[in-house]
Amino acid sequence: MPDMSDTPKPESPESAATTEMPSLPPADLEGLKAEVEAMRTQAAENLDKFMRAKAETENIRRRAETDVASAHKFAIERFALEMLAVKDSLERARAVEIPEGSAALDKMLEGVELTIKLMDSIFQKFALTEVSPAKGDRFDPEKHQAMSMQESAEVPDQHVLMALQKGYLLSGRLLRPALVIVAKAAAGA
Repeated sequence: MPDMSDTPKPESPESAATTEMPSLPPADLEGLKAEVEAMRTQAAENLDKFMRAKAETENIRRRAETDVASAHKFAIERFALEMLAVKDSLERARAVEIPEGSAALDKMLEGVELTIKLMDSIFQKFALTEVSPAKGDRFDPEKHQAMSMQESAEVPDQHVLMALQKGYLLSGRLLRPALVIVAKAAAGA
């Protein structure tokens, strides 16, 4: 049987902690301190780069969400612009003076009225709103297009004298400006 007294015993954690580390020369110690400081600086730079990249990724995600929402919101813009010509024609047909007594013409006019009401409800459903300035409203270059200016004593300067064609907004964005005649002060005033 082998003699157990000759085999080295493993060190316990307590005895390992009490064992002193070999001392390093001061030059090596300063080199290690500088290396640790350089690693800390590099770690801080890497953390900063990571945080910036994460923020940029979040900004790109938000921009993409905004772009998709905007694309959905304004997807019907071209179609709506084309439909405005149809509504304009129907409104002109409604404005025609028709003599009373013709049943066929009365039915046609009734059909035009119903079609305009249907278009109005569809426009409302898709956030298409009228820009219809009245006589005396302030001229708004953001929503109105001045076709001409006329002297007027009854309407103040830079106010709408007459609307020639309605304008429209699609979800708050100008789709077509209202065409207007703008009043200017009379020459003698």
